[in-house]
Amino acid sequence: MRAVGSICAAGLLALSCGFLAAQDAPPAAKPAAEASAKRQVSFSFERKGVAVVHYRMLIHEDGSGSYEGEEIPVATAYGNPVNQTPTPFHHAISISPGTTQKIFSLAEKLNHFDMTCASKLKNIANTGIKTLAYSGRDGSGSCTYNYSDNKDVEALTDVFLGIAETMDIGRRLDMLRRFDRLGLDEAMKFLGDEVAAGRALEIGTIEKSLRSIAQDNELMARVRTRATALLSQSGVPATP
Repeated sequence: MRAVGSICAAGLLALSCGFLAAQDAPPAAKPAAEASAKRQVSFSFERKGVAVVHYRMLIHEDGSGSYEGEEIPVATAYGNPVNQTPTPFHHAISISPGTTQKIFSLAEKLNHFDMTCASKLKNIANTGIKTLAYSGRDGSGSCTYNYSDNKDVEALTDVFLGIAETMDIGRRLDMLRRFDRLGLDEAMKFLGDEVAAGRALEIGTIEKSLRSIAQDNELMARVRTRATALLSQSGVPATP
């Protein structure tokens, strides 16, 4: 197509020029308000002296999201890692509709966290600085706390902690499978116990890790069996 300016100079009507210019123009960007209208809830955690020193989990209303933070390398059967510098990690995640609905229902019940979450009790042990935040077309808010005596805040905190625990164990399983395969036996038993106790949630977030264990014929049979059982419990088949 010839340049719009050349066509106009040739004497075509201004209306035609305007139409051609509009055709050549890039599509208009969506308004900022529309782009930020999607509902999302985030949970941030920070505490010294633990393996994952800080992280942030973000969940969108369709169940997609991300989990990112920094983790101090942990020991294996071969000893402590040489480098104790926190290592960043980032995972794209997808959680079940049931858990997604629970997260957003509690966020709505808690006025989108436009409130005080922290307990007024004194001398409470440090369990980590936590922040819940919400943004969407129906409002926004955030609150920070070490401990909350609000039962709904506690329930939502437990959901995020449970998902984080599952994903942290998943990273450890990947590491053990590469560098300390015998250590997988204890790690898989621990994961099974945590799932049974309701402390590790959303097993589907580590589907890839569990499937790689279940299909690895060089691993102990009971390790593969545990991985297969966990996949089955989460509704994910052991084979693609």
